[in-house]
Amino acid sequence: MKLSLLLVFALLALSSASSLDTGNTEDRNGDPELTAVAKLRQKRQVQSSSIASHDGSNLQWVTWDNSLPNDAVSIYNDYADRIDYICKHKCEAGFYTPSEGPYCHYANKTKTYRGSPFEILVNKDNFEILEWKDDSYGSVPKDSVRTCPGEDTYVGMNKYGLGKVSTKEKVFYLPWKGSEYNYKSYQVLTTNENIISQKIYNVKYNTDESKIIQYPPETMHETAISNSECHPVLKRDSLSKTYQEENRWNTGFSIKAGVETTIIASTPLIFSRGIDFGAEKTLQFFGGHTVVDTITDTVSLDLTAPPNHHCVVKMVQYKQKVDIPFTAHLSRTYSNGEVHTTLITGTYDSIRVREVRAVVDRCEPLDAKPCKAPNDI
Repeated sequence: MKLSLLLVFALLALSSASSLDTGNTEDRNGDPELTAVAKLRQKRQVQSSSIASHDGSNLQWVTWDNSLPNDAVSIYNDYADRIDYICKHKCEAGFYTPSEGPYCHYANKTKTYRGSPFEILVNKDNFEILEWKDDSYGSVPKDSVRTCPGEDTYVGMNKYGLGKVSTKEKVFYLPWKGSEYNYKSYQVLTTNENIISQKIYNVKYNTDESKIIQYPPETMHETAISNSECHPVLKRDSLSKTYQEENRWNTGFSIKAGVETTIIASTPLIFSRGIDFGAEKTLQFFGGHTVVDTITDTVSLDLTAPPNHHCVVKMVQYKQKVDIPFTAHLSRTYSNGEVHTTLITGTYDSIRVREVRAVVDRCEPLDAKPCKAPNDI
């Protein structure tokens, strides 16, 4: 009697394990049921090892350090009744779950492997809107999350759990209890790029870490006078030059290119006594984070040339490069009305003109007929 009961339990276990086999070559189980990204359960700050997108996304792959990093991306796996976290070993996407040890479980070449070291996908401050979108036969939606730049592997899942989508092999691979299962239909993790506007505000400069580099003087313009007379000649002139100065707030990959961005910040003012700041201004730009100022410098001068001499006056500018680290808040407004905010760091830099001078070179004698002495007249 006991033997019969054990046999029944064994058959039930085999039946449960083999229920995935029907989907090895084709998913016949309908639409996947996992659609929500679960919230973080454990938190710890660790250093990011790589970024998940090179197009302005805030997603990061963070190296496992014996505890979950802040804002780790996860799903609730209904089929396994647990929380699974998105991970990768090298460029192989899979899942991490606390009950199965500190490994990234991924599928490759018909088997499931336990990868270590591995990385966890992090959505810092839950800034990105993440969406699972249906696809099939190796296709992936726009703005899908890759495992590595330039690779054809994406983060995917179906109703059984997390895995990888290979656009080259045109299937979704699921790691499950030591085996690899593949499916033609699946979901792919994407970022919502329907962004209306962005705003950078609450900019705080760290002047203690600032760097100021002085450039060699540069001649912008020059004027000359040749005096062949036997008496001094006065020339009044005005030297003028128009140029552009760029103010950049470099913030890494969090700023989405091509989206209208507003920055509320004061521009650093550099003096011999130190760095000061003017009033805050609201500036707008597209496709980057650079504001260009057009400036015209003018120097008026009176130049007296001695008899039989050639004199040159140069308009010389002295430039300096300024680098100042800062922190700020970045908010995004999406087309669905949602507003997401995150803390960013960056560096303000500018190459600006510190000073403009009129520099008179030593006058050179002309090869002209000498002037008569007064007693020869």
